[in-house]
Amino acid sequence: MASFNKVLLMGNLTRDPQLKYLPSQTAVAEFGIACNRRFKSAQGEDREEVTFVDCAAFGKTGELINQYFTKGKPIFIEGRLKLDQWEDKQGGGKRSKMSVVVENFQFVGGREGGGSGGTQEPSPDGESRPARPAQARPAAARPAASPPPPAAEPPYGDEKVLNEEDIPF
Repeated sequence: MASFNKVLLMGNLTRDPQLKYLPSQTAVAEFGIACNRRFKSAQGEDREEVTFVDCAAFGKTGELINQYFTKGKPIFIEGRLKLDQWEDKQGGGKRSKMSVVVENFQFVGGREGGGSGGTQEPSPDGESRPARPAQARPAAARPAASPPPPAAEPPYGDEKVLNEEDIPF
């Protein structure tokens, strides 16, 4: 039977990454992230639930995460679940831990600060909300787009060549 093990998570780092090296000199960055879930309870109350996830990134991915991320910074990770099992040295019982092995990641938010990636501004009711995004640059400030390449002749004579304007999306 086929199987599939893929995890996509977005959250904030709960601690600074810890970079270690295996005997093979492969880098390993270990860190944790917190993922928030907002929902309404059966009584109609707004509730929030936080899930803490331990993560490990190997090789260049681990080195980059260690270099650019610190506690509180948002991150989007793609990876797989891994279950570690061992015998407890003190009690002799079996122990286990589920974690995520990071295969890919993306930066989330702005260059400065963590959380929503933007600054916070107070609302009239006193709660802080993310600031409005900056306006797009005017067309004059954007680099000019290169013109599309000339249309080629249809390969079989009576087929229509689609231009960029013909595509509805």
